[in-house]
Amino acid sequence: MIKIISLALVLATSMAFSMSVKELNTAPKSELMKIKGIGSKKADAIIKYRKSTPFKAISDVENVTGVAKSISKNIDKNIYKKTTTNSKKSKTKESSKSSKKVEDKKVEKKQVTEKNVQTNNKK
Repeated sequence: MIKIISLALVLATSMAFSMSVKELNTAPKSELMKIKGIGSKKADAIIKYRKSTPFKAISDVENVTGVAKSISKNIDKNIYKKTTTNSKKSKTKESSKSSKKVEDKKVEKKQVTEKNVQTNNKK
């Protein structure tokens, strides 16, 4: 019983973290291009190849001209490439948030200082 549960967990985990052959055979160009190492030309080559020869295993993608074993591993692990646009946007957001925090602290400090001066002047 424990062996069956263990096997089920291993299969479920591997399915959750990898692209299936079915997905590789049906994924649109935009989805393929999200995978690290696959650009527009390689996505087109994969789509062209799979029309005449559907993939039976993820490793079959290595038969596509220009697709290396490392890309096959990325597909299997579902490793997505980072888009520079998104990382620039998030860095800009983080930068503006931290700048706002600094400004807020400066304003608070100034207000506290002004209150202290007023309190001292009243004494």
